[in-house]
Amino acid sequence: MKNIGISFSGGHDSSACFVKDKELLFAISEERLTRKNHDSSFPLKAIHSGFIQSQWAPEDVDYVVLGWQSPIKYFIHDLSILTNTSLMDTLRSISSHIKNIYSKGGLKSYEREFGKTRLLYCDHHLAHAISSYAYSPFNEATILVIDGRGAFESSSIWYAKDGFIKPVEFIKWPNSLGFLYAKFTKYLGFQPLSDEWKVMGLAAYGKEGINLSDFINHEKKIYKVNWKEIYGKGLQDVSGIEKILGTQRKDENEDISDRFKDIAFAIQQETEKAMLNLTEYAIKKTGCKNLCLSGGVALNCKANGMIVNSGLINDIFIQPAASDEGVSLGAALYPYLLSEKRLPKVEMKHSYLGLQYSSEQVEGILKLYKLTYIKMNNRAYDIAKELAMGKIVGHFNGRMEFGPRALGNRSILADPRIAEMKDKVNNSVKYREWWRPFAPSILEEHYSEFFKTGILSPFMILSFPVIESKKEVIPAAVHVDGTARPQSVNKNTNQEYWEIINEFYKLTNVPVLLNTSFNLKGEPIVCSPFDAIRTFYTSGLDVLAIDKFLIRK
Repeated sequence: MKNIGISFSGGHDSSACFVKDKELLFAISEERLTRKNHDSSFPLKAIHSGFIQSQWAPEDVDYVVLGWQSPIKYFIHDLSILTNTSLMDTLRSISSHIKNIYSKGGLKSYEREFGKTRLLYCDHHLAHAISSYAYSPFNEATILVIDGRGAFESSSIWYAKDGFIKPVEFIKWPNSLGFLYAKFTKYLGFQPLSDEWKVMGLAAYGKEGINLSDFINHEKKIYKVNWKEIYGKGLQDVSGIEKILGTQRKDENEDISDRFKDIAFAIQQETEKAMLNLTEYAIKKTGCKNLCLSGGVALNCKANGMIVNSGLINDIFIQPAASDEGVSLGAALYPYLLSEKRLPKVEMKHSYLGLQYSSEQVEGILKLYKLTYIKMNNRAYDIAKELAMGKIVGHFNGRMEFGPRALGNRSILADPRIAEMKDKVNNSVKYREWWRPFAPSILEEHYSEFFKTGILSPFMILSFPVIESKKEVIPAAVHVDGTARPQSVNKNTNQEYWEIINEFYKLTNVPVLLNTSFNLKGEPIVCSPFDAIRTFYTSGLDVLAIDKFLIRK
């Protein structure tokens, strides 16, 4: 069976995934190809690249699966929540969804490009749940999906065992933790459904003192969002928050006062409490302490780390593409649930699922632009040597990662021992906010020397306190609150990246590199050699290591 899973709703983070006989072959977000951040358009370019990478023809496809409800089901769901939202909001939502799905830029464009294929709809939260459980190492699991909204739900609890999955409980829209966090993201001057991690990073600079009980309470184990105070006219309207907390920060260029830092701290704290309570509630419902997480809120690495350290769970798997782009992963497996009544188990040990360029292709582009480059004799050592000398390296190699994290193949790398490196990379390379932290990529063999936890973090989606004696060893990769968002690098998963870190370890006695995504502020992570070259020459990067070739400024 050959299936294409699609994430597309006209909202954000469109993507496509290719699965053959239960094997995950390819996945990519539309933004990487269009170069439009969080692109919400129908993922035609992603599908085109999938056909090329997988060497399929359109007539080979058995099912195309959209990770959203059918428009009719969506219509019924939205009518059912008229008691919670206004008639105009409901009709606007229904109209927008149907227009997005069936317009010339939606499913019609797939038919126009590739012909008719059997089309299936997979409920949005079910697709999220499949994306975390089916690709996890667990046979039995409690599944939590926490996002802005599906059709009628904002969070959901599921139980799975032996490939069978069943819903346990739904938390209905607009009681939405994701929507609340997005609203505060807007209130703090950032872009909702895009810049939530800016709020998470800023929160570490705030302190206790802001009371958000007008917006959310935790009297029961399931959070209760006071949507009447925040709903307004959609995500961009924060008048309800302003009535209680005062005027919003107008945009990201405005100075950040201590009060706004404290508000960021408060909304992060409320989110952590809600996620911990929901985890405890879900596990009591299912009786299983293996936890699978997905949905956009599951990208909150600080809250995820607190769940790990809470003692509530035995083990955790968080879908690395937890937000809507990861829906395509679940959608692609949905036909197996229909035909076999159970899901295949396809453990996801890495997320290197995107496009790859051959050495010949890369060198051809370097020659086309008449760039001066050298061919590396000992790739890992040559790159590690540049890093040990304090150079900032753009690293482009192998297949691109799927999901929002750069895990070595499309990364900016630097020496974590230099405290000033954090400001240097933020200011002269990434051109982004001063408070944004960087992650440490660490050899798996040395992981426990830096973090007191039995849970590895291969996808850089968990945040843990750094062992006190190690904070001064890697100061550029430790956040102001003493935590870090590590990537534990396994030799068998990404040998070439592991070898670079290992060579750096031999040179410096530190088995860690500072790692951040290879992109500039407001842009998607680089996808092609051209993207990498353009970003290299328009930023403060010192070195570009692209495939076997090295370019210095």
